[in-house]
Amino acid sequence: MHIPDAAIELRFIRSGGPGGQNVNKVASAVQLRCDLKAWPALPERVRARLRVLAGRRLTDDDVIVISAQRFRTQEHNKRDAFERLETLVTEARIEPKIRRATKPTRASKERRLEGKQQRSQVKAARGRIKGED
Repeated sequence: MHIPDAAIELRFIRSGGPGGQNVNKVASAVQLRCDLKAWPALPERVRARLRVLAGRRLTDDDVIVISAQRFRTQEHNKRDAFERLETLVTEARIEPKIRRATKPTRASKERRLEGKQQRSQVKAARGRIKGED
């Protein structure tokens, strides 16, 4: 699915963690913001699943915020953020299967009861044998 450019906003911020003096000078972390309202071609069912999958990353304004700071370069973090957004959208496009409740068959009930009887006989045979004291 093509994500419109109007729906995406990139911000480059300084990332935390180790990196020496360079970490205070270079904004290598990426904050990708995807506005679901600016994406009219997105079907409503997919949009609803996307809201659920996004979880805490979704703001009150229907904006998905993905922060990427795993790598040391801006380009790698940018690519990582886009890949994570694509993965999220791909998962949201998959229709969940509707579960239909079924009843166990008569044969399966009988097999279960037979198994329980056999197990009961095995356990009953483990006791002390009377008359050998």
